[in-house]
Amino acid sequence: MREMMAGHSKWANIKHRKGKADAAKGKIFSKAAKELISAVKQGGADPKMNPRLRMAIIKAKEANVPNDIIDRNIKKASSPDTADYFEMTYELYGHGGVGILVDIATDNKNRISSDMRIATNKRGGNIASPGSVAFQFDRKAVLQVEKKGVDHDELFSLVLEAGAEDFEDAEEHYIVVAPPELLFEIKEIIDAAGAKVVEADVQAIPKLQIDCNDEAKQANLDLIEWLEEIDDVVEVFHNMNI
Repeated sequence: MREMMAGHSKWANIKHRKGKADAAKGKIFSKAAKELISAVKQGGADPKMNPRLRMAIIKAKEANVPNDIIDRNIKKASSPDTADYFEMTYELYGHGGVGILVDIATDNKNRISSDMRIATNKRGGNIASPGSVAFQFDRKAVLQVEKKGVDHDELFSLVLEAGAEDFEDAEEHYIVVAPPELLFEIKEIIDAAGAKVVEADVQAIPKLQIDCNDEAKQANLDLIEWLEEIDDVVEVFHNMNI
């Protein structure tokens, strides 16, 4: 059976992976709490009826967030006194013409606006007008599926029928790429088939990658690291060829 793609994965490593930021327990717990609260505010507190909440719970558990903290945040989000988080994306021009997207979840727009100005003042780059960077990326649902015990052709047929756009036999995982609105649906289909999804999220995939000299590359990495340390930042995507 023909695959949509083959060879080395261009999807699995597309995000700039966090180092120290993801190692900080407080940052991980804060990110999980925001996702849980936003999911409840948008779709209700019953995970059976709210696929985004189901995904948020799974991610929180994978990040070793204790069950009592998960339950506490779901209950907290159910209260009308708990404010929802604003979800937005800042668009930046980095060094050497690199485009950067910064996904935000915040309860204070003034605070994150100040944090972003400080980041560019300290590490360079410029905040761009809406749409001037985003058009260089496509938002896609990307799911990594453990190969063990999975029949390649069966999984390929299953996800293709469900609406997947791309399927790759990578080194350690099968990579499924789909429209972002199908993320939860395809994950549940894969789960029901008995396969294990090791990671599933919506990523901003660059249409083209930008080559930089070593100086610009390091300057961009320093900027990205600074951005990732900001409490309200959820993910950072870029189109730099690293």
